[in-house]
Amino acid sequence: MASTLVKVYVHVMFHVKTTGVPMQSGDLPRIFSYLAGVVRGIGGVPVAVGGIEDHVHILSSLPKTMSLSDFVKSVKTESSKWLKTMGEHYQKFAWQDGYGAFSVSSSVLAKTQEYIMNQAAHHKTRSFDDEYRALLKAYGIDFDEQYAFTD
Repeated sequence: MASTLVKVYVHVMFHVKTTGVPMQSGDLPRIFSYLAGVVRGIGGVPVAVGGIEDHVHILSSLPKTMSLSDFVKSVKTESSKWLKTMGEHYQKFAWQDGYGAFSVSSSVLAKTQEYIMNQAAHHKTRSFDDEYRALLKAYGIDFDEQYAFTD
């Protein structure tokens, strides 16, 4: 082929380090906007960014020249550095080392986007641990409870 044409959508989620500080609810729109900007800056196309004070979800195309692990590392590193400039509250901010990433078919893109944009309502009835556990099971990902939910 004469050129490389790629469109791979991923749903990535990662959690604030439990020994750090949570994001403040009033800052979430600004944080989500910044995360979308980081995704654009590294060649992805953000479809949805959402979450609550302790974790975020990003639905994006994966840049064709970047591995998934490098993509997530870039997003987490850049956003963590930036968050630490937002004031005293965020001086000890950090993301957990790990992340969850799930492939998303074009046929369920809108449904996944809606799910991410409704995180605040969703988490009134379901904890992060239950949400993450359900996604891991739905995708058939083996995991060890001892390590999946701790820093």
